[in-house]
Amino acid sequence: MANVFLGVRRIRPESLWERYQYMKLVTLNITDKELVKNFFREVFTKEPWNDDWSDEEQLDLYMLDLMGNHNSLTLAYFDDEELVALAMGHIRHWYSATEYYIDELCVKTQLQGQGIGGKFISAIEEYLKKHDMKAIFLLTENDVPAYDFYKNHGFKELKNNVAFAKWLS
Repeated sequence: MANVFLGVRRIRPESLWERYQYMKLVTLNITDKELVKNFFREVFTKEPWNDDWSDEEQLDLYMLDLMGNHNSLTLAYFDDEELVALAMGHIRHWYSATEYYIDELCVKTQLQGQGIGGKFISAIEEYLKKHDMKAIFLLTENDVPAYDFYKNHGFKELKNNVAFAKWLS
């Protein structure tokens, strides 16, 4: 199947490994909210998360929280014109360095476990280095596949940091 990529006609490689060279990292903004929202819902309403994002207003507000601020940074990974991975977070200018806090990171469900997430993380790291950011921070649960994914891609568990929450009645 022939596809157009950056104005050059090419034949789509058969193997996913060959296709990695054609994947591109793109920054998105609030004008891309519908694309991001649909992708996010598609991934996080399935295993292992099974989140209930049926409340459209709540999901719109969450997308605005993640994408609608002056320091928001949403990075997307595309295979041709297909969105295959997404990271939403914010930039923090801390005293020691500028850092990227990832609030959400996901890979298209059907493509998980095929190496795209690792390539996406590498592309994010290169982007952040070019923009003089020195660290990536994120939170995840220790009983989901993402935990091992992050550890396998060089993330270190911060032993001195603890997440606290208090549910209000």
